[in-house]
Amino acid sequence: MRMIAAEWRAAGALAGIYALRMLGLFLVLPVLALAARDFGGATSLLIGVAVGIYGLTQAALQIPFGFASDRFGRKRVIAVGLLLFAAGSALAAVADTITVLILGRALQGAGAIAAALMALAADLTRDGVRTRVMAIIGISIGASFSLALVVGPLVNAWFHLAGVFWLATGLGLLALLLLYTVVPTPRVQRVHRDARPSGAQLRAVLANATLLRLNGGIFVLHMIMTGTFVAAPLALDAVGLAAASHWEVYLPVFGGSLALMGPLVMLAERHDRTRPVFIVALALIAVAHAGLGVYGDTVFGIGLALLLFFAGFNVLEASLPALVSRAAPVAQKGTAMGVYSTCQFLGAFVGGVGAGLLEGIGGPPLVFAALGVAAAGWLFVARSMRVPPPVTSYVVPLDGEAGNNAENIARRLSGLPGVEEAVVVAEEGVAYLKVDRQTFDQTELQRAGFNK
Repeated sequence: MRMIAAEWRAAGALAGIYALRMLGLFLVLPVLALAARDFGGATSLLIGVAVGIYGLTQAALQIPFGFASDRFGRKRVIAVGLLLFAAGSALAAVADTITVLILGRALQGAGAIAAALMALAADLTRDGVRTRVMAIIGISIGASFSLALVVGPLVNAWFHLAGVFWLATGLGLLALLLLYTVVPTPRVQRVHRDARPSGAQLRAVLANATLLRLNGGIFVLHMIMTGTFVAAPLALDAVGLAAASHWEVYLPVFGGSLALMGPLVMLAERHDRTRPVFIVALALIAVAHAGLGVYGDTVFGIGLALLLFFAGFNVLEASLPALVSRAAPVAQKGTAMGVYSTCQFLGAFVGGVGAGLLEGIGGPPLVFAALGVAAAGWLFVARSMRVPPPVTSYVVPLDGEAGNNAENIARRLSGLPGVEEAVVVAEEGVAYLKVDRQTFDQTELQRAGFNK
């Protein structure tokens, strides 16, 4: 099924909104740990809290924001989230004490729009193209992260940390303008189980052992990522590289890591080598932090270690959501992704606080050592991981025919070639399928009288 012009417009605008907000959050990561030392009352622990606190408020509020969007409307809730983000950025911009800076960062994270935005994307697009739309939004997040690594240090060099936060404020307001000038208002708003969490499904998702392991993985990954951004700027400063020049390290490092990531992801996806690639990516992260601890006394040593780290990070950041999507029961995908995102942001919070605490005790080398141990522990656990089969989700509109025939429709769909699981949700008028990407043929749906 091809996306129509209205769907491309909605996907592009929503991806832009999410990218602008995430860019505003990521801009400060490469510079905050170093710049925050000048704030009144700053300690290593409080600087770590300032780096990671956005993750705590984001984790706490993103699922409630999704539920609120069902009651009060998607756009209204997203607008509130963007205003909170802009207000937090402005508060951080005028802060002169570490306490006010922490409050600003917490308020930034409180604008937790992810679940509401995904639900709006589902309202504005047809069931058959929804997976593609979600992928477009996901790609925008990665792009904003890579851009932030270069732009953040440059803006900090020109306008100091306040300028970085004022830029984030402007990005939040620009996203708000985009929401009301470009994004259409859906004619019908309903719950989509593949796009938004459901409270009734939380217990089942939390009890799923495979999902639990993947959620633990993303928690550790973002704990390591945030902890690295607490220690790496301090390490670069300690070897004599001025903060204004840190982008000269981050730009080639991240560009090179993307070049290394490409073949690994291709090997995993096209040649079904997900498990070995996963293990290699974890090993790169563990080796990188060992290298930071041993060779972190030169710019070249830090840059090489960060290159290995980001190569592994990018592979895992791209792979883990796909594995969660594969492992989740087909009608619980939205809930599974909501729990996954919550664990991701909690990891960012713990990484910031933990790294700040350790940096105050033993400096960046102790932080790198602890993060290396965390990566090695995850690597040990991942040795026995079972990779979910290469399946994807598919949504079939039923045109109101479900009613009392849900059981019969599910049986018919389950019998089609390549369909691994079929769940009919009569109140939504759709069937959720989990299909084998190699053997499923959409034309079989038409032959069976579906997807006309």
